[in-house]
Amino acid sequence: MKITRIDAFQIESTPGDPAERRGAFLLVHTDSGITGLGEASPMQGGLVSLTILKHHIASAIIGADPLDHAVIHDRLLHKLVKLGPEGALGGALAALDIALWDLKGKLLGQPIYKLLGGAWRTELPFYASIGNNGVRSVDEVCKAVETRLRDKPSAIKIRFDNDRTKPDIDIPGDIAKARAVRQLVGDDFPLAFDANNGFTVGGAIRMGRALEDLGYWWFEEPVQHYHVAQMGEVARKLDITVSAGEQTYTLSGVADLISAGVRMVQPDIVKMGGITGHAHGKLVEKAGIQNGDAANAIQKIGHCHGISVVDFSHPL
Repeated sequence: MKITRIDAFQIESTPGDPAERRGAFLLVHTDSGITGLGEASPMQGGLVSLTILKHHIASAIIGADPLDHAVIHDRLLHKLVKLGPEGALGGALAALDIALWDLKGKLLGQPIYKLLGGAWRTELPFYASIGNNGVRSVDEVCKAVETRLRDKPSAIKIRFDNDRTKPDIDIPGDIAKARAVRQLVGDDFPLAFDANNGFTVGGAIRMGRALEDLGYWWFEEPVQHYHVAQMGEVARKLDITVSAGEQTYTLSGVADLISAGVRMVQPDIVKMGGITGHAHGKLVEKAGIQNGDAANAIQKIGHCHGISVVDFSHPL
């Protein structure tokens, strides 16, 4: 079986989405007729990753055996490493790798989790991740939370997608919103706070202390993701679990976060080169830290990408 061609394209989640808000996908075709579907990081619509796939990866894999996914991944990573390894290259390799695993599962008639060694769990609770709370009033944040509570999530994470060029812009307001949400859901309901890199070290520690008092379970990406030492400093100085790694694209980057003191890492499969590039479990396990979008007993909660409307009308 050989790869014959690939199609790189976008998918709208909502009709009329601009290009930078669409999902980025890859379809791998073979001479046997079996295809594999993969997803790239959706940052800015994944347009740069799709360009890398179309112009730099396609010609390199035509004629390759799709079952040689690890060999293909390694060769492409080293061939194109000066385009990365952070950022769009990781997303492009992720789309290809996920597609090749999908193809392998179809060929063998097995779900991917079986090919990876089996499922530790067959059911996962979910948490609701609610964004855009930086620009909302306290009442608007509470209304958004009330709406999501109707879905009966096991936990809620409130995200503060503020302007990263203006850190610490409204810490008293952020604390007020966090307090109002705690009062709304009660003392025992699991809550998390995603800062989206919106604080300085001092601001993050101030915010983190308030979250500790309010019983929040974890504090996500309090400072800029590329300031690894500062992220570790915040993690070490707070009792609340500080998480990071969603914007990390390599295993070495995850290792740096762990070494800095981050106790929960959240690598994203569509950024870290797919299933093959994301084989970080042993690294995390040996470090004795938490792995995933979870903290404490909430480790069972999953974090998923969803597509509501599939529209194949936007090939790259």
